[in-house]
Amino acid sequence: MSDPKPSPPTIFARILAGELPCHKIYEDENVLAFLDIFPLSPGHLLIIPKEQKAYLHELSAGSAAAIGRVLPRLARATMAATGATAYNLLQNNGAAAHQAVFHVHFHLIPKIGDRGLGIGWVPGKLPEADAHHMVARIQDALDSDLS
Repeated sequence: MSDPKPSPPTIFARILAGELPCHKIYEDENVLAFLDIFPLSPGHLLIIPKEQKAYLHELSAGSAAAIGRVLPRLARATMAATGATAYNLLQNNGAAAHQAVFHVHFHLIPKIGDRGLGIGWVPGKLPEADAHHMVARIQDALDSDLS
């Protein structure tokens, strides 16, 4: 029986390996931030962990913390540089959630005039009984998650 064919490296893995260039904004031992080459607005950044995981829930606590520490600083710098007073922070997990590159990444997207992220949001209702049931299910899952 042969081993499954490995998936090709993502574009972000190739950037991290130095195979592809990027317009680097920030880098430390755990995180790389660079300009998106298909920006929704000026200053649109991509922030990636150097740990190569497809989904946020797969990241180590260390990588997640490293990104969390740098996001506010990058947001402040991007707002100062672009003059934006609003921005979106977007992170998708899975094809059904519009993830196109299967390496964890955050989009920091300044809202400048009509440029930036447009979101269609169709809120529903949360019945009280459903809320109690969902709280219990998520808390049980948290209690059993030892990572």
